[in-house]
Parts: sequence; structure tokens; C-alpha cells
Amino acid sequence: MTVRDVAIEAYKEALPALAASLVGGLVAGVVLGGMRAELRAVPGLLVLVPALLATRGNVYGSLGARIATALHQGLIEPRVTGGDERLRAAATAALANGVLTSTFAAVVAFFLLTFLGSRVAPLSILVGVAIVAGLLSGIVLTVVVVSVVFAGYRRGRNPDTIVGPVVTTTGDVFGVLFLLIAVRTVLAVAGVF
Repeated sequence: MTVRDVAIEAYKEALPALAASLVGGLVAGVVLGGMRAELRAVPGLLVLVPALLATRGNVYGSLGARIATALHQGLIEPRVTGGDERLRAAATAALANGVLTSTFAAVVAFFLLTFLGSRVAPLSILVGVAIVAGLLSGIVLTVVVVSVVFAGYRRGRNPDTIVGPVVTTTGDVFGVLFLLIAVRTVLAVAGVF
């Protein structure tokens, strides 16, 4: 195989995922643009959005990389079974890390904005939104990452090539969507919205 053949193969594998990532990013932007009322109702939420979205990419990108490495090494089979301890442990760790880092981001955002004298929602509201959004998006991202990596691997695709764009797209779209749901849920529970 020549360098040109390798490059063409890489583009063929990555191009559909990158195109989907572009469309997904635009959809996430449209949803975020429609959240004006929620952003006004929860001061400081806009500061938290990039941190929450980055968290999704980092945590679930690592999950995808772990699964891809395990597949390449033959440590796991490309199918979901209840008895696969490695897969279960990796998914559980990713979900826990996603919720914990979302919570940490909310606490840091609250104290940073308070220190800077900016208007900010109560800590309980920011943390509640971060936990609900982190949990909901984490569940969906775990299912999507595992499914896409396994399906791609079974079809002869390199999971390392597709994991990044898939996590980015899914994380952005579902991250913003579940952020909207989380804000509305937390404000409804708090009796604010």
C-alpha cells in the first residue's frame, strides 16, 4: 500500500463522520440559540456550557479510545454482553467521570463568577443542572460510543478514526439538548421556571 492509498482510505473512513459532525454542531448551535430564556433564568449557565461540552468530548472520547484499544488487542469482543467486565467497568467509569467533572465545573464556575462579582445562579441550581445534564448525556453517549465503535469494527473500519467525530457530534447535540432539559427540570423542581 502506498502513502496515497493510505491517505485515500483514511479520508473514506473519516469523511462521513466528519460531515455528520459538522451537521451535528450546527444543530447544537441552533438548540443553544433557542435557549435564550433558560440562559437568562440561570445566570452563569453560558459560562458553564463550553466546560460541559468539553467534558463530554474528553470523557467519552477516552471511553471510545479504551474500547478501540481493547478491540485491537483482542481483550473484548465487538458485541455487548452482560458478562463483559472490562466493558462494563469502562462504561461505568466514564459515566461517573462525566457526572463528577460536570459537577466540578459547575462549582468552579459558581465560585469564579462570584469572585469576579458577576451575577450567578445559586450553586444548587448550577450543580443540579450539571448533574442532570451529565447523567442524561452520559447514558446516551455511552450507548452511542459503544454501539458505533463495535459496529464500525465489525464492518472493518478503524474505530480510532470514527470515535472522535462521533463523540464530538453526539456530545454536542445531546449535550445541549440535555442541558436544555436539565435547566427546565431543575428550575421546575426549584419552582423558579
